[in-house]
Amino acid sequence: MAGVHGLAAAGLVVLLLAAVAPAFAVDYTVGDTSGWSSGVDYDTWAKSKTFSVGDSLVFQYSMMHTVAEVSSADYSACSASNSIQSYSDQNTKIALTKPGTRYFICGTSGHCSGGMKLAVTVSAAAATTPTPTASSSPPSTATPATPSSDPGMDTPSSTPDATTTPTTTTTKSTGSTGGASGSEARSVMGLLVGAVGLAMMG
Repeated sequence: MAGVHGLAAAGLVVLLLAAVAPAFAVDYTVGDTSGWSSGVDYDTWAKSKTFSVGDSLVFQYSMMHTVAEVSSADYSACSASNSIQSYSDQNTKIALTKPGTRYFICGTSGHCSGGMKLAVTVSAAAATTPTPTASSSPPSTATPATPSSDPGMDTPSSTPDATTTPTTTTTKSTGSTGGASGSEARSVMGLLVGAVGLAMMG
């Protein structure tokens, strides 16, 4: 009977992970509501985001524009003649599959020099940092003991005892089209895996 419960629990874990995993990836609409167009400060836009492997860039643009992925040198020179990849479908989704910096420009003459260029730095994974926080229960204060006639007897300290518990904080921005944030998804997944673990023990 325990084998049946174990198989059922394992199947549940697989289903839950499949449901929660896509929430970790974020689709970033380049330029947010302005899209891929003239007159947008893409340097500032990119600096306000945190890009990780698994995320995607979504370029939405008119037929007057294109998206060209280029090298660092071609990015600086605003040259699309040696592009790595070029798109003109007006709704381009580009997966960020590895860490490093990627460069994009508009291939229409004069647009890149007018500011239609984007450099994004992709990190290997969302940053998680343990952060100590005070526990939810208030610190206890010891009450001084009544003096004893035995001088060798210890008396409790009157210094409050604060307890800290490490927690994990996830710093991941969500794009305008993103679903649940990475932090929320990790919390849900942690709860689900814990519940399955308890079910397997019972």
